[in-house]
Amino acid sequence: MNIDLTNKNALVCGSTAGIGKASAKVLAKLGATVTLVARDEAKLKETLIELPHEKGQKHNYFVADFSKPEEVKSKVAIAVENKVFHILLNNTGGPKGGPIFSADTDEFTQAFSQHLVCNQILVQAVVPGMKKADYGRIINIISTSVKQPIDGLGVSNTIRGAVANWSKTLANELGPFGITVNNVLPGFTATDRLKDIVAGASKRFDKTEEEAAEFMKGLVPARRFAQPGEIANAVAFLASEAASYINGVNLPVDGGRTKSL
Repeated sequence: MNIDLTNKNALVCGSTAGIGKASAKVLAKLGATVTLVARDEAKLKETLIELPHEKGQKHNYFVADFSKPEEVKSKVAIAVENKVFHILLNNTGGPKGGPIFSADTDEFTQAFSQHLVCNQILVQAVVPGMKKADYGRIINIISTSVKQPIDGLGVSNTIRGAVANWSKTLANELGPFGITVNNVLPGFTATDRLKDIVAGASKRFDKTEEEAAEFMKGLVPARRFAQPGEIANAVAFLASEAASYINGVNLPVDGGRTKSL
C-alpha cells in the first residue's frame, strides 16, 4: 500500500495546534512539503521548526485570519502562483458552544464565513493546479455532529452540516479530475477545543470538570479521548494514493461513539 507523499505539496489550515498541527507533522513525515496556515505568526514559526524534513522538503507558511475571508483569498492567491498543492486540509476552530435557541444570528453568519466561505475560497484557489496534476485530496475536519447533533453546540451543529453537504456536492463535481473530497469527523479529541466542551458539560450537568470528562469518556466504547495524532493518521491515509477510490465520505474517527452508521 502506497502512502508515501514525496513530491506532494500540502496546504494545512489551523496548523499551529491540535489536529491541524498533528496532521502537518504526519504529512511531512510521509514526505509532503507542507505550507502551514494560521493567524499567529509566532506559533507558525515554532511549528515550522518542528516539522520533519528528512526527505529534503522546504516547508513554509503564510499568515491568514479566517475571520477575514478577503485576506485568506489574497494570501492563498500568492501561494498558488508558483506551487501546485496536491493536498488541502480545511481545518478551522469551531464556533463557541451554547444552545441553538439563544445563539445570536451573527454567530451563524460568522461561523458560515469562517468555515464554508473560506473553504470555498481555498478550494477555488488550489483546484486548477490539482486538475493539471491529475491528483487532488481535499480533506475537511468537521464533526461527528453531521451524523448525530451534539448537545450544547447549536451553531457548530448547523454549520458543520452545511460544510458536509458542500463537501459531498464538491466530491461529485471534482471526481472526474482525479480529485477526492472527504470529511474526517473527530470524536472527543484532547485539544483546547475539548477543554471548552468539558467545561460546558460541567456547567450543564452540575459536575466537576473531572467528573464531566469521565462521563464523556464513558460515552465512547474505547473509554478514552483521542489524541490529535490519531485523527491525523486518518487525514494522512485519505491524502495518499492508497485512498484514490474513497470519495465523498464522512469518516468518523471517534472510538465508536457515534451511534449511527
